[in-house]
Amino acid sequence: MRKRRELRPVVSRVAAIRPDSLLLFSTLRNELVRLPYFLRYYRELGINHFLIVDNGSDDGSREYLAEQPDVSLWTTDHSYKRSRFGVDWLNWLQMRYGHGHWTLVVDPDEFFIYPFCDTRPLRALTDWLDASSIKSFSAMILDMYPKGPIGAQPYRTGQDPFEIAKWFDSGNYVISKNRAYGNLWIQGGPRARTFFADAPERAPALNKIPLVKWHRDYAYVSSTHMLLPRGLNLVYDEWGGEKASGCLLHAKFLDTFAVKADEEMARQQHYANSHEYRAYKAAMDDSPDLWCKWSEKYINWRQLEILGLMSKGNWA
Repeated sequence: MRKRRELRPVVSRVAAIRPDSLLLFSTLRNELVRLPYFLRYYRELGINHFLIVDNGSDDGSREYLAEQPDVSLWTTDHSYKRSRFGVDWLNWLQMRYGHGHWTLVVDPDEFFIYPFCDTRPLRALTDWLDASSIKSFSAMILDMYPKGPIGAQPYRTGQDPFEIAKWFDSGNYVISKNRAYGNLWIQGGPRARTFFADAPERAPALNKIPLVKWHRDYAYVSSTHMLLPRGLNLVYDEWGGEKASGCLLHAKFLDTFAVKADEEMARQQHYANSHEYRAYKAAMDDSPDLWCKWSEKYINWRQLEILGLMSKGNWA
């Protein structure tokens, strides 16, 4: 509640939000090169309105977003770290504008896929979740990467990033249960084996719950890894069955990555004194190639279901 005072409206189009609108919330900084494809992707998926916090961009991101007819935009120069890495800002906006809506919370380099996403819009999924009395939907982060050095292929504004970052790890994941909140904790993939090979337990968490039928009493605790009330974290079946789930295709590893890592190292605004970006910086000097002989080339969501990385559950 206190952190809402750190947000200044740039342009508000929230009057356009209808009772059945699907809303996307995001926090970003200096992502102009990614924004055209990001917005197009989610518009085509069925998002009706974007509510975005710009954390002090100086690359034109704020000006570009302000021109978009389906975007409401806030800005802040306050500390990303002291807002619990943007969680407090978005929790406020979701409480204020997301109540009663299906809300999707993603970063500009995360692309949500779900069962039948190639033939059914996002509203088909949310209608089914409503009919099934399901209020939260999980998606595992799937780190995508190119074949060859990360910086070898230039990414163009508006380009589908998965024309370059086509590959992913089909295995190499560990899973445990967070007893305090009841959510599953997933680690592994190329970040664990390349950047955190000596300390895989410190690798970034890959479990997220990005899609929620929001209520003003809800709150994310840590990124979108877990929520309160705790029941929203029970997105899996403890008794051996499968609940429907998706993936977030993560397009971090493009040629823009080195510059971003340098910027975030200098800002020191990320978790645990930016230990994740310290690991990235240390490895980037060697021009790492995340591809290995066990890498899989991405085809579609059905491939990920066969590999056990997502599931359609009982959604027919």
